[in-house]
Amino acid sequence: MFSPLEQFDAIRLIPITFYIDLSFFNILLPLILLIALFAIITNLFKNNYKLIPTSIQRLFEMLIEFIFNLIKQQIGKEGYIFFPLIFTLFNFVLICNLISLIPFGIALTSHIILIMWLSLSICLSIFINGIYMHNLQFLKIFIPECPFVLLPMLIFIEIFSYVIRAFSLAIRLSANIMAGHTLVFIISSFVLNITQIKFWFFFLGFGLLFAVLFLELGVAFLQAYVFSVLVCIYLNDSIKGASH
Repeated sequence: MFSPLEQFDAIRLIPITFYIDLSFFNILLPLILLIALFAIITNLFKNNYKLIPTSIQRLFEMLIEFIFNLIKQQIGKEGYIFFPLIFTLFNFVLICNLISLIPFGIALTSHIILIMWLSLSICLSIFINGIYMHNLQFLKIFIPECPFVLLPMLIFIEIFSYVIRAFSLAIRLSANIMAGHTLVFIISSFVLNITQIKFWFFFLGFGLLFAVLFLELGVAFLQAYVFSVLVCIYLNDSIKGASH
């Protein structure tokens, strides 16, 4: 690997061309691993809850309680119906981020095209939900209280700020993951180079690399949390409409 950005390349592992390109790319590997992990967790807890929880069950219950509290803080109790959505999104982003920290792991959340499709589908679904709940009254969120002269310009700004949510949601996640992994690559290359000067420099470089990896671990959790919080905020707008 000669470039820090080479680790984000989409590589065709199994070429399949039949009128259209159906090739299997390396970025699909984390998705398969993620589905398998979710299947294992589902079967692990299916009809197997205990009154006195095991450590794994307790960890799982803490995660559920954390998502419930997140929804309650950002939306309120009326947002509990969206718990499966927020729970799935949080775990999807978190596990993808953690997989990317494994040596030779693929940073799926750094591929802007995939995260952009996820973000666009979420924001479009939230908008449709707002129309479904409030009918055309939901469109009042684009009409601020202001003098009539400024109204056309402010309506355009409100619509633009609403549409840009989908792009900012994706770019924020992708940019942070890409920047962190690029930094890890640069420091790893630096550690390998300084060991050629004196071997004891390795311990200095390894300490720096360990600190960055620990920071990346925190970023993995933080970005999953921020992604979920923003989706909750957008859902709150959809549920309450122009009334807040």
